[in-house]
Amino acid sequence: MAINVLTATVTGALSAPSQVVSSETINGNLVALGGKLMVNNASGSPVNVTIADPGRTGLGNTGTNAAQAVATATSKLFKLTDAMVDSATGNITVGFSATGATITAQIIV
Repeated sequence: MAINVLTATVTGALSAPSQVVSSETINGNLVALGGKLMVNNASGSPVNVTIADPGRTGLGNTGTNAAQAVATATSKLFKLTDAMVDSATGNITVGFSATGATITAQIIV
């Protein structure tokens, strides 16, 4: 499932977060637009968000991924950077430890 993109305007833009699946792909071109990932957790448990580290070592190994917790009944904003973009695909991969109607996300530019 694709995460909706919210583009800010002078007159305001209506927010429409998407329900997430366990692995989401974000177009790396959104980084140049100042893209940020907003994760909303209205579930009864914390949710871990893992942005894949696409860094490549000299031996071709991928980097180390670090999960970030989004506490129960909160939202967390993640800055998207060029370092998160996989040069092989041009995308950013984001994993979620849980899914469901109460866990949503949106990209804000």
